[in-house]
Amino acid sequence: MSTCRAVVALWQRELVRFYRQRDRVVGALLTPVVFWLLLGLGLGRSFQSASAPGGLGYLEFFYAGTMVLIVLFTAIFSTISLIEDRREGFLQGVLVAPVGRAALVGGKVAGGATLATLQGLLFLMLAPLVKVKLAWAAVAWLVVTLGVLSVALTALGFVIAWRMESTQGFHAIMNLVLMPMWILSGAVFPPDGAARWLGWIMQLNPLSYGVTAVRAGLYWGEAQLPVVAFGITAGFAAVMCAVAWWSARQRSVRDVT
Repeated sequence: MSTCRAVVALWQRELVRFYRQRDRVVGALLTPVVFWLLLGLGLGRSFQSASAPGGLGYLEFFYAGTMVLIVLFTAIFSTISLIEDRREGFLQGVLVAPVGRAALVGGKVAGGATLATLQGLLFLMLAPLVKVKLAWAAVAWLVVTLGVLSVALTALGFVIAWRMESTQGFHAIMNLVLMPMWILSGAVFPPDGAARWLGWIMQLNPLSYGVTAVRAGLYWGEAQLPVVAFGITAGFAAVMCAVAWWSARQRSVRDVT
């Protein structure tokens, strides 16, 4: 019971902290929207892909990738608070509390994943702009898919932030690892238009399957549900949560001071 209360308390703290910092809300939501509009409108006439659902234009194709980018940004901004918590002494207080490390990981990941899912669903309200008609089954699929994907990305952000000593270092890793991971997920361009070696990298990228699952929910009924893609995304989330828990167990209170 103490572990559950600790998880709920940390989860609630993440939500309150996020919405009190309006710049994080703007950065996590509006920046991907600007990318979506500028790239979608700028590359609309030059985009051609046989794999695009129903021969859609680039603005429609990039919609799913933008939703995943919002989830990624929100997860990054939520886990970067680990560095601030260490600097302010809050993290040390949590670690010496009579609860396991699983409570810390669970609370941080649950809070970041909740925020990322809500931000992604908020962007879903713009679906009529790209002529996407969502059925209730599609909305349910997207809620579950975004939730699982948010857990995976938040846990990945936790693993990276746990070892970082400064926010500058975290942003450097983000630009080096997380952004290329998103670009090579099929969010920006389809695999059929890329070089063969780049296509193999995209197939090995676990985020590619999350983008596929999200895109299937947006264009419900035009193809079979990507059950395999959803399963890989769920496995990715489970692995990252396990790695986050393992990482938290490897460092003592003295190590994080």
